[in-house]
Amino acid sequence: MIVQCLANYHVIVDDAVNYQLSIVNYQLYTVYSIVYSIGIFIYMLGVICASLVSKKARKMVEGIAHTYSILKAEIKPDDRVVWFHAASLGEFEQGRPLMERLRLEHPEYKILLTFFSPSGYEVRKNYEGADVICYLPFDTIGNALSFIRIAHPEIAIFIKYEFWKNYLTIARHRGVKLYSVS
Repeated sequence: MIVQCLANYHVIVDDAVNYQLSIVNYQLYTVYSIVYSIGIFIYMLGVICASLVSKKARKMVEGIAHTYSILKAEIKPDDRVVWFHAASLGEFEQGRPLMERLRLEHPEYKILLTFFSPSGYEVRKNYEGADVICYLPFDTIGNALSFIRIAHPEIAIFIKYEFWKNYLTIARHRGVKLYSVS
C-alpha cells in the first residue's frame, strides 16, 4: 500500500514537473517567436529602404510584390504541388538534379520553385524544369499563411540551410511533408 501510494505520488510529481516544463518551453517559444518576428520585420524594412538605392533590393521587393498573383494564376486548386525553395543560385544548382528526377518520375506533380535572392531568381526565372517560379515573400505569419494556402504544396523541399520558421510551422500544421536537402 505504501509502495502504491509512493508510486502515485511519483506520477503526480512527474506530471507536475512535465507540466511546468511545458509551460516554460511554451513561454520560451513565445519569446523566441516575438524576437524572430521583430527581426524579420526589421530585415524587411531594411530591404525596402535599400530598394530605394539598390537595384538588387528593388528587384527583390518588386518580385515579392508579384508572388501571389503568379501563384493564383499558375496553381489551380486540384494541382498536386511539390515546392522547392532555394535561397539563391548555388542552392538551386544543388537541388536541380532532384527537381529533374522528380519531373521525370512523377510528371503528375506541378513543381513550384521559390527563391529568396534576386541572383537566383533573375538567372533561373525561365527554368523549364519548374512549372511556377517566384520569390518567397518575407517570413511573416501572414505571408506564410497566404503562401501555403494558395500554393497548397503536398511536399516542401528546402535546399541547403534555408529555414523559415513561419513557413515551416504553417506547412507542418497543414500536413505538408517537409524535407531539407544538402
